[in-house]
Amino acid sequence: MAQDRLSASRNLPPSDVEKIKLESNYLRGTIPESLEDRITGAVSAADDRLLKFHGTYQQDDRDLRLEREKQKLEPAYQFMVRVRAPGGIVTPQQYLVLDDLAQRYAGGTMRLTTRQSIQFHGVLKWNLKRTIREVNEALLTTLAACGDVNRNVMCNPNPHQSEVHEEVYEWAKRLSEHLMPRTKAYYEIWLDGEKAVDSRDEDSVKHPRLPRTPGVAESLERKGGGYSDDETEPVYGPTYLPRKFKIGIAVPPSNDVDVFSQDLGFIAIVENGKLAGFNVAVGGGMGMTYGDPLTYPQLARVIGFHRPERILEVAEKVVTIQRDYGNRAIRKYARLKYTIDDRSVEWFRDELNRRLGWELEEPRPFRFEHNGDRYGWVKGSNGKWHLTLFIQNGRIRDWDDYPLMTGLREIAKVHDGDFRLTPNQNLIIGNVSPRNKRKIEALVRKYGLTDGRQHSALRRNSIACVALPTCGLAMADAERYLPELLDKLEGLLDEAGLREEEIVIRMSGCPNGCARPALAEIAFTGKAPGKYNLYLGGSFTGDRLNVLYRENIGETEILETLAPIFRRYAAERLPGERFGDFVIRAGYVREVRDGRELHAAGQEALAASPGSR
Repeated sequence: MAQDRLSASRNLPPSDVEKIKLESNYLRGTIPESLEDRITGAVSAADDRLLKFHGTYQQDDRDLRLEREKQKLEPAYQFMVRVRAPGGIVTPQQYLVLDDLAQRYAGGTMRLTTRQSIQFHGVLKWNLKRTIREVNEALLTTLAACGDVNRNVMCNPNPHQSEVHEEVYEWAKRLSEHLMPRTKAYYEIWLDGEKAVDSRDEDSVKHPRLPRTPGVAESLERKGGGYSDDETEPVYGPTYLPRKFKIGIAVPPSNDVDVFSQDLGFIAIVENGKLAGFNVAVGGGMGMTYGDPLTYPQLARVIGFHRPERILEVAEKVVTIQRDYGNRAIRKYARLKYTIDDRSVEWFRDELNRRLGWELEEPRPFRFEHNGDRYGWVKGSNGKWHLTLFIQNGRIRDWDDYPLMTGLREIAKVHDGDFRLTPNQNLIIGNVSPRNKRKIEALVRKYGLTDGRQHSALRRNSIACVALPTCGLAMADAERYLPELLDKLEGLLDEAGLREEEIVIRMSGCPNGCARPALAEIAFTGKAPGKYNLYLGGSFTGDRLNVLYRENIGETEILETLAPIFRRYAAERLPGERFGDFVIRAGYVREVRDGRELHAAGQEALAASPGSR
């Protein structure tokens, strides 16, 4: 019955967002006019939607909302700006530019994201254009870092493991470029490029020819919109995708990109030391909506294998299937996971093969061992050195007792390699030459930079989204609260003798899942200020979903719930048994690998868990 409602929803009229995209003239809208409006620190509602495609979100400081409302002032509007960096690699020179932008426009801080990019918070509208322009002058971009398009392409950032990793990174860069939007609006608005067309000149535009999106394109076409005659989006079409789209490339045995969380995942298959090709996994996604059983996190399903040189073709055809069949009526049902679950994995594989004109081969064997980062110094296969630093929740700034931002800036001034942003919000000082290693080591000591050795293994395996005060969707804190909660959880682990036991823990301020909480062994999603849902049972390798165990609980209940489970794990675990595996074997929650089973599994666990009745 629920699945029937999901299927029926795709035939409803398109959402208002689809109309905004259609009438935007390939993402132009009235963004220049909004930026010039000095009466408000905000942009119009329609332009707010379009700005995401350009790599920026309108936000406000929610800590100040109530006070500003009392003073009859508009919210403290600001913008998050996200940089697109395929595979998370930037040069030291680029890093210094980003550091400088953070000092001037973003309150002296920047943040490493869970998708291997860097973002700034607190950028005022008056500084937005110069911030984006200077990012581009550093040969980086913010285009398509957000929005209903393919976003930053992730890949394993550890060049020390094998030469295959560098080959995979090159494919990630090519994928990123191949799926980049072709609109000229970005260059016109932010870089003062020559206009392709003036959207206000009615004689210069005409109605576009829409992609054949069943049940949606015809409705949109009747409503019309304005586009230039010489501008097209060969992959996306004029209405782009129904929702965001994420791609990641994993290189076993490391699943650090959480490949099963991606709309489209590629798993590198290495045979005889060479890249033989990629297994294809489709339909992953972490987000859900509280109270709506038709929404759920989902794991990507492996549907086949192909040779390396076919990766661009496969990715493009997957994107076009989602373009043509994704739900454009209700955005919360618009991710690829729902498109596939609505029609079946078999239907999707057949449609992909049809569009390719050839068939995927059978998947090849692979094995993941972990989805975290390896810290400290490692010598690579190229003879150079790589240092992975622990950056708690990805936040780079200077604290009174920890000048992290200054230390990284000084390293960038002398570094002759690159900086590699990990999918777990950490930073690799990569490709350090042997002659420069001693100099880097001295700066690491001088500024007290850390590989996390003094922290618990739990903290080293933690990530959190930004949440409050800047994210408009957050229901509770994440980045600001998780370190404090970890202090208390570490005490419980010490009592149980588990301080060095690696356990994956994640926290998101809402159920949208930006910290990939649905794959963690222990996870929290915000319900209200100071209140969280607790999930247990994800796997250490990122290939199993966790299950709701306690609902809407505060810190006291969190600690009271986890303490006896930690003690029991310490006493009863099998040799080598991971925490997530133990809680399933011990009966706290059941194993789930299909998101459609999650709500039922959660209700079972809630009914059985102590104190939840």
